[in-house]
Amino acid sequence: MLRLLAIALALVCAAPAFAQPKGFPAGVDPQNALIIDTTQGQIIVKLRTDIAPQHAARLKQLARDKFYDGVPFHRVIAGFMAQTGDGQNGNGTGNSKYPDLKAEFSNVAFKRGIVGMARKGNSNDSANSQFFIVYGDASFLNGQYTVIGEVVGNGMDVVDKLKKGEPVSNPDKMLKVQVAADVK
Repeated sequence: MLRLLAIALALVCAAPAFAQPKGFPAGVDPQNALIIDTTQGQIIVKLRTDIAPQHAARLKQLARDKFYDGVPFHRVIAGFMAQTGDGQNGNGTGNSKYPDLKAEFSNVAFKRGIVGMARKGNSNDSANSQFFIVYGDASFLNGQYTVIGEVVGNGMDVVDKLKKGEPVSNPDKMLKVQVAADVK
């Protein structure tokens, strides 16, 4: 009887580990992380709901809508950033069906692996669906764009492999984007 109780307790304690996708980084909440399968491999983004809750909710909604599936990295500038998220036109001119978001600026610095929301022109409150991943120091963006998350695990190795260009010729794509908690 004691042995059965010990086994049951071990299974209950191990359940959260079983619920996470294979290779998922420890300490990252699967409810607030995106798994982005690309033509170059997998990128995992830890969403920063603590500093940008509205933007995090939008990215999760668009992932669940399958809005990002098949969307290209349309603008990839070596040493700066890789931009994607235009599920409407695929070239950086489109948005989602949802309204633009008000900026959620923070004190988090733009450095390698930080994910920020793209916006239209000089309008702070125009982020919608597009986002970018920073290759290196981009502190000149601090306080001007919303930080939405950061790449975790080995994802930056994948970002480094993305085809470069502005626009990119035959761009790499996000094949499938999912909220980590939704991965079966």
